[in-house]
Amino acid sequence: MTQGIARATAADPLRRAAPSLFRRLREGYFSSPLDAAISLACIVLLVAVLVPVVRWAVLDANFAGTTRADCTAGGACWVFIKARLGQFMYGLYPAEERWRVDLLALLLLAVTALSFWRGMPQRVRVVPLLWLVTLVVGLWLLAGGLGLARVETRQWGGLMLTIFLSVYAGVLAVPLGIVMALGRRSELPVIRLLSTIFIEFWRGVPIVMVIFLATLLLPLIMPAGWDIDRLARAVIGLAFVISAYMAEAVRGGLQAVPRGQTEAAAAAGLGYWTTTRLIVLPQALRVALPAMTNEFIALVKNTSLVSIVSIFDLLGIAQASLADPAWVGMNKEAYVFSGAVYWLICFGLSRWARRLEGQKTTY
Repeated sequence: MTQGIARATAADPLRRAAPSLFRRLREGYFSSPLDAAISLACIVLLVAVLVPVVRWAVLDANFAGTTRADCTAGGACWVFIKARLGQFMYGLYPAEERWRVDLLALLLLAVTALSFWRGMPQRVRVVPLLWLVTLVVGLWLLAGGLGLARVETRQWGGLMLTIFLSVYAGVLAVPLGIVMALGRRSELPVIRLLSTIFIEFWRGVPIVMVIFLATLLLPLIMPAGWDIDRLARAVIGLAFVISAYMAEAVRGGLQAVPRGQTEAAAAAGLGYWTTTRLIVLPQALRVALPAMTNEFIALVKNTSLVSIVSIFDLLGIAQASLADPAWVGMNKEAYVFSGAVYWLICFGLSRWARRLEGQKTTY
């Protein structure tokens, strides 16, 4: 008797869940004849699109082997991706030195996790210092010197270079964008004018042109004996463009902060910088977070534009690998793999930002 009651009790949630799921489906997708027709049409369209894709990518695909001769099933030849995976991840970075890239990736993950640790003492001061040290150590690990073998930036590539461009350009763009946003709202006419010129100029030029000018034409106007690494020029060009968009996102957040808060801070005797740091910016950045995330996602995708100046990120390596006579015709595999990696990165960023939006910020 007791066992029967226990089984019935355990089954009750399932009994309640099934009608609940059925009710949500009915109310959300089949609440009226028109909704039902649209839902059925979408289901038919999805099946028509997904079935051939799944058959090509999974059911008829080749996963085992080392050469093109092993691709005989008629579907996707993922053997190509497996054979070229090292280049997709690291470009032409020396195989015996790739541990340095892996170590930097672990450091970036650790610092990112520590940045959102609420219990960290002196968090506001420690986090910027951690990022500064990590970025400096990262350059040393990747480029070498001071005890490590030298690796020229022309050997960098693949996903490693995509993440490098995104992180370093983003780290430059965020503080610069905040400064430009504050400058555009400044009461000093000169600062406001200079900030407006900076924002409008970099927002008004194509990113391709910025990368082209920074990489190819800048050396022509530099003084004799001066040289800036090509990759560094690309990072700076991307940072300037993204910082202009970041500035407008932050400015929108600043405008959302009620004026009464700054007036109350002034009445309490707080200065401009203290009010901005402790009261205005935390609220403004919280409001601007979705737009800033969108700009950072755009930055991740725009890193592919550096291929026009022979800097091969993930997409550039994928395109270059198609020139290998042994793998001619693997366009679909190369672009599907690259697109999937970009999508995973951007989707992860968007979900992470959504989670941050729902958290209570502490300072």
